[in-house]
Amino acid sequence: MATWAEMAAAVPEIGAAGEALFYQHGVGLAFLATVTSEGDPRLHPVCPLLDGAGVYVFVVPSPKRRDLHRDGKYALHSFPCDDNEDAFSLTGRARPVADPELRAALAGRFVRERARFSVPPPPADHDLFEFHIDTALLTRTTGHGDGAPAHTVWHAG
Repeated sequence: MATWAEMAAAVPEIGAAGEALFYQHGVGLAFLATVTSEGDPRLHPVCPLLDGAGVYVFVVPSPKRRDLHRDGKYALHSFPCDDNEDAFSLTGRARPVADPELRAALAGRFVRERARFSVPPPPADHDLFEFHIDTALLTRTTGHGDGAPAHTVWHAG
């Protein structure tokens, strides 16, 4: 597995495009897929934070948080684009982050990114996870209905 920084250094074009797709609406937005204890998929929108080093998400007390604590398997997928079907996704394992300084820095980033909405920092009961990457997939299209999208895949290691 790799960090965001390791992936972005290995394939800068995928890192830059992935960041642009996660932040296409001005704040980080993505769909987070996890796996239930029964092996079923679970999907929810989340607000990823990219700080240059890692991909992080504050996760509310919820079934998806239990999924991440139990086994950490995830897929993170960008929101749809207005003008095309470009997409970016990551798969791997998420790990809880216990570092209070990193949590405070990312909470500050979360608030700054959403300054126009006047949101408070994530409360203490929202767990912070770092998403380590096994695979990154970038899809580029010429618009909606593109019959031949271009897929670029990167695998850690």
